[in-house]
Amino acid sequence: MSQAEDWNANARRVYFGLLEDWNRQDAVAMAERFAERGSLIGFDGSTVDGRACIEAHLQPIFAQHATPLFVAKVREVRRMANGQTLLVRAVAGMWPRGANELDPRFNAIQTTLLSLCDGAYRIEMFQNTPAALHGRPDEGEKLSAELREIGRPPGV
Repeated sequence: MSQAEDWNANARRVYFGLLEDWNRQDAVAMAERFAERGSLIGFDGSTVDGRACIEAHLQPIFAQHATPLFVAKVREVRRMANGQTLLVRAVAGMWPRGANELDPRFNAIQTTLLSLCDGAYRIEMFQNTPAALHGRPDEGEKLSAELREIGRPPGV
């Protein structure tokens, strides 16, 4: 595997691992993917800083809700100039547990910034922004169709 393929694969592994942790409702594993001072910006705009705070934020969400399951498609992985930082841009959708269809209200644009920490890539920032696409219903349906093509996640 070339160096470019290696960092690209590492970025994808961390990003998709984060979504798999969410789908399993595993707050501990999800928080572990973050750098010690990493930050998370949730779909509702909640901002959480620090690995321990991220875990504490996620625990009650998972305990109190049957959270929908993510499916996603990476649009771009970019290596930043310093070579130690990676940017992952993706689109994501969610399937409510037990549902037969993706819920387009939860479509999102996701950005993940990773840095190399002690030989492993960790998340410095994860942002999950609603893909409202105001005034562009055709674009919203196009995104939903693209996410439906990925298929149902395990557990739906």
